Amino acid sequence: MSKHSFLRAFAAAALLAAFGSAHAQPAVWPEKPVKIINPFAPGGGVDAFARPLAAKLAQQLGVNFVVENQGGAGGTLGATTASKASPDGYTFFAGAIHHAIGETLYTNLQYGIEKNFSPVTVLAFVPNVIVVHPKHPFKSLNELIAYARANPGVLNFGSAGNGTSHHLVGELFKLQTGTDLTHVPYKGAGPMMTDLLGGQVDLAFDGMSTSAAPIKAGRLRPLAVTTATRSFIVPDVPTMMESGFKDFEVTTWYAIWAVKGTPQPIIDKMYAEVVKAINSPELKNVWEQQGATAGGMPPAEFGKFLHGEIDKWGKVVRASKLKIDL
Repeated sequence: MSKHSFLRAFAAAALLAAFGSAHAQPAVWPEKPVKIINPFAPGGGVDAFARPLAAKLAQQLGVNFVVENQGGAGGTLGATTASKASPDGYTFFAGAIHHAIGETLYTNLQYGIEKNFSPVTVLAFVPNVIVVHPKHPFKSLNELIAYARANPGVLNFGSAGNGTSHHLVGELFKLQTGTDLTHVPYKGAGPMMTDLLGGQVDLAFDGMSTSAAPIKAGRLRPLAVTTATRSFIVPDVPTMMESGFKDFEVTTWYAIWAVKGTPQPIIDKMYAEVVKAINSPELKNVWEQQGATAGGMPPAEFGKFLHGEIDKWGKVVRASKLKIDL
């Protein structure tokens, strides 16, 4: 082979190698522990789904999935932290309906749920339930409303924080029932539930995932659910629609996102593994105990759903004339 032929062959081989490298499949994922940031305090609704999911994913993929709680500011502090993480597939964000609400509620949000995150899927759909502490005599929703109308500002309701679904469902309730309730925000559903069970909080528009056990134990009294149909957890409890509020329908949802820029093959694999996990007998049982139905919509479908939720709750925020400075 002549010198020129050798050089041409060498150059062609080098070009082929470079092309192959550029189009090589990404390294096997995951190769190390994966962090799931939960922007609420331990014991809340996100924890109720994120922790069993993390344990199942670890079992399926052979590496640890670690849930890290970073509560505060209605779930926005942890979301801000997650939005700044490296998009390498080793940080995911577990959030909820609260993060669709926050898009229009907060005046100086440090992230955008659509701008800084890529949707993976919804983990669960959960009805909200209006629960009161048993110290109160209210046996029905109408009794609660009648008392609240006659005693404006006397009753308070707890929430997982300003701008959370618990808060906004309460505001929607006030708008539709003509009542005046005092909002008491906490840094997560867990701390709120502690005070509700202790009687420091009168009532809550809580997710069934955190209220199911206290309801079964008789420590909370359910008055109504906010979904279009009754919950199998409390089949004797009427819906808000059945109670005369035909436009009152709310379902809390919990979901998982990747950091924007995460390689699509990793997002696709995470989606497939999450769907596999939430459809396993173990997690189906966990979800059922909390009155939840499994999610699993594909990333693109979840993205469209999220956009619709942002628009829906934006209307409630504006009607309530709410704005919160972080």
